[in-house]
Amino acid sequence: MPDTHHPGRRSVLAAAAAGSASLGASWLLTGCTGASAAPALPEGAKAGTPDRGGTLRIARPPASEAETLDPASALSAYEYLGALYNRLVRIGANGELAPDLAESWEPDAKARTWTFRLRKGVTFHDGRELTSADAAYTLRHILDKATASPQAAVLAPLIDPAKLRTPDAHTLVVPLKTPNAEFPSLLTHYNCYVVPDGSARGIGRTGIGTGPFKLESFAPAGPGRITAFTDHWAGRPVLDAIDFYSVADMSARSNALLAGQVDLLSQTNLDFATARVVAASDRATIARVENAQWYVLPMLTTEKPFTDVRVRQAMKLAYDPEHVVKVALQGAGTPGWDNPVPPSDPAHVAAHPEHDPEQARHLLKKAGHEGLTVDLYTSSYDPVFTPMALAYQDSAKRAGIRVRVKTASADSYYTQIWMKKPLMATYWYTGRPVDQLFTQVFRGGSSYNETAWSDKAFDALLDRARQETDDERRRELYGEAQTFVVEKGGAMTPMFADRLVGISRKVRGYAEHGFEFDYLGIGLKGA
Repeated sequence: MPDTHHPGRRSVLAAAAAGSASLGASWLLTGCTGASAAPALPEGAKAGTPDRGGTLRIARPPASEAETLDPASALSAYEYLGALYNRLVRIGANGELAPDLAESWEPDAKARTWTFRLRKGVTFHDGRELTSADAAYTLRHILDKATASPQAAVLAPLIDPAKLRTPDAHTLVVPLKTPNAEFPSLLTHYNCYVVPDGSARGIGRTGIGTGPFKLESFAPAGPGRITAFTDHWAGRPVLDAIDFYSVADMSARSNALLAGQVDLLSQTNLDFATARVVAASDRATIARVENAQWYVLPMLTTEKPFTDVRVRQAMKLAYDPEHVVKVALQGAGTPGWDNPVPPSDPAHVAAHPEHDPEQARHLLKKAGHEGLTVDLYTSSYDPVFTPMALAYQDSAKRAGIRVRVKTASADSYYTQIWMKKPLMATYWYTGRPVDQLFTQVFRGGSSYNETAWSDKAFDALLDRARQETDDERRRELYGEAQTFVVEKGGAMTPMFADRLVGISRKVRGYAEHGFEFDYLGIGLKGA
């Protein structure tokens, strides 16, 4: 179906502003009628086959003026990256590794050298053929200090860029500094999309990749447009194009959806009141992505009283994760029991300490913190933060812990609060391989270690796990790592939440996992 209508950013924002009063009134009506009268939220997106063609309109939160399409250094623009690029290896819908640009990969006997066999006949958007030189260049670009890639901290201890080999146009050989049986999983991160050889200077603007869409226009923190790449190696996408609009807050994005001005809200986890309004509307509905967000109450282990492991253990035993899920998520999620590995991960260990407020009191008394009072920071940055904080406050008081919930500005939350205040609320997207999760968020010295927890024994355990070539034994070691984090670490993980995504009732083929959805199969019906 040909594309006949391109609303500008101004018209989207105008429609959002015009609809804000109706959404506010609907929210109040929902609250007044009570949960029993509220419509049930859908379990998933609408099924069915989309029509070929059309333009999908996506509203996304605003980013900074420094936003880039260079995947190696990107901290936002996830929607563009997944459409414009491919990785060597990706995470499949079942949570397992799946081929992307690499058809196959294999280690040597000690998992010290990995060989990747690339697909043939793959072309970049500018017509160049993909070769192993592009794959090697991508890794070197990530590791280049000038790139400032977040993934460099994960890969630099493993890869010497000077030792990468390309014996032929479709073979990449990666010798590692130390054995790592999980190495391919580290290449599934969104910083690891493959870019053309020599493209560092311009890739942040050109977006030239091998993905199902190519860039037509892009403005950092503003609108953009991508169009179908007809020569994509996996076939042409269903859609003709995707338009992106930067819309400031969740209410404005939601009202643009209700007004029919956009078709999908990205990077937006709707609160329950708004989700019910959307689900009850004629134009829009909800796609529910199970356990898509991992919520955390990180305790900064370099700040008292959380320097004492007994206090950290007491804070965990003091609250009931099932109560937090019931209150904060209204059941739309899974208790975390302070284990950051999601239940869907094959490495997940289900065993956990039980909620025990009396043992929490005992530990606090031993630590000299009987009658502990703590400040817990939250904000409107995410709609679940404050309900989670209040639910924790309510549950922990049974252990004699007084929690003062403090609300900070959403605009400066991740610059003034995160990793600066001793206790606060945050979240991560799930979909990280277990080794990357532990290395990036819990290993001593990592730039994303939000609790500043450092334990040499834990780091050594990770090293043993990644070097273990026996799959079952490696899974056991990662299980021990989970127990280590639960018992000694600084992160409380109350829950994994279903993400509630607002989409038009015309959208078909929406399937999300990790950081992206299926760009090839998504489309519109009757657009």
